[in-house]
Amino acid sequence: MKGLYCRAGAGDAEPKFVIQETSLPEVLSGNLVRVQVKACGLSPLDLKLLADVGIQRDLIPVGREVAGVVQQVGNKVSFFQPEDEVVGILPLDSPCSGLCDVIDIDEHYLVQKPEKLSSVCVAAALRDGLCAYTALHTHARMAAGHTLLVTDGASSFGLMCIQLACYHGVKVLTTSHSPQKHTFLEQLRPSVGVQDPLVAKVIPVYDGSPDLLSVVLEETGGLGVDIVIDSGVHLHEEASEEAKLLPHKHDIISVLGVGGHWVTSHKDLQLDPPDCRLLHLKSASLTFLNPEVWTASSSQQGRYLHILKDIVDKMSTGVLRPQPEEAVPLYEATVAMETVQRHQKTKAVVQL
Repeated sequence: MKGLYCRAGAGDAEPKFVIQETSLPEVLSGNLVRVQVKACGLSPLDLKLLADVGIQRDLIPVGREVAGVVQQVGNKVSFFQPEDEVVGILPLDSPCSGLCDVIDIDEHYLVQKPEKLSSVCVAAALRDGLCAYTALHTHARMAAGHTLLVTDGASSFGLMCIQLACYHGVKVLTTSHSPQKHTFLEQLRPSVGVQDPLVAKVIPVYDGSPDLLSVVLEETGGLGVDIVIDSGVHLHEEASEEAKLLPHKHDIISVLGVGGHWVTSHKDLQLDPPDCRLLHLKSASLTFLNPEVWTASSSQQGRYLHILKDIVDKMSTGVLRPQPEEAVPLYEATVAMETVQRHQKTKAVVQL
């Protein structure tokens, strides 16, 4: 059978994505589960992260968010049996590409998929759901009555954060990056219950729109927000047009209330002494969002599986409604992955 793999380029050269023949052992042992893959999500490969954790291979497997049907189980497997529909994220060091017809994966990385949830939908949205849970529950410890600012709420990750926060009784503010996204965010409603808008205030940041700080302080009675979740930070004046729509780090710290939490997706964030001083004065905290820690370390495996289970359950009941992602066929997977890796698209999903 064939899978999609990445051959890292030397230096700054672009990585190459290649289809490669691969095989699985005949005998399935221990806690391994053999899964026939129905759909696989594609997200950018972080080659630097792989090098940092000591994973160095000529060919790196591509496609880690998988949904499929159990074909066979090892002799120590207790959670699953053949014909079960499952979903999960392959660990960083997995030798299998999620785009293979059949893969072997440890049972502790999988959860049952609800019957009415489509494989394509869950494979496309699982990573965003995990990021939202990690940011809001694990890092920010959100609770009913908190106020949350999500930057770029119309992104797939931002939308998950908004829906999850509203479900838990959090007041949500968000920024919009275009008139179309602004309209989309203003029209967001829950799928069940009272049809009030999900977002209390949509703040436009395009076309020289109003100052973020003044709008947030007006909405919060001058107190600031309890939680900020960003999709990146605007650090340099010579940034791209898209990056210029992101908030500056000083603006984010300024909108935080006393004891607030800032959860950032920016890997190389640097704070100057005045920024640290302002965080100190507010007794606020900064956390880096890295969802890979769940599979890189087994110290909180039970909590990780609980999160995955809750994500798929909430998706099946309509609490979490990700933006629909059009599936691409397997023969277009290489081109789709190249587009995702260049960040021309945030993600893709392949139907097998």
